[in-house]
Amino acid sequence: MKIVSKQNLGHTSVNVRSILPDGILVSVQGKDYFLSFERLPWFKTAKVSDIMNVVADGDDAICWEALDVGLEIDSLKHPERYPIVMKRYEGESVWS
Repeated sequence: MKIVSKQNLGHTSVNVRSILPDGILVSVQGKDYFLSFERLPWFKTAKVSDIMNVVADGDDAICWEALDVGLEIDSLKHPERYPIVMKRYEGESVWS
């Protein structure tokens, strides 16, 4: 299934280019980045409408407000520098 969205927000343009079985393809500032569900499990069970609702957070980050997920653009360019510190699992509360 391929779903396309475009949003131009200030200096940073961001859009979800497609939702794939193993992750999502996001375009930020004209460059495409693949975000795997394995690395970022928050997207795996999210509603399509929540995944598509990505916005720029200043010039150096993007966020999905409904999912409470924010990513620095540098972490898209260099994921090896940003190990996952916290993982959420389905049904697990962040505030437990």
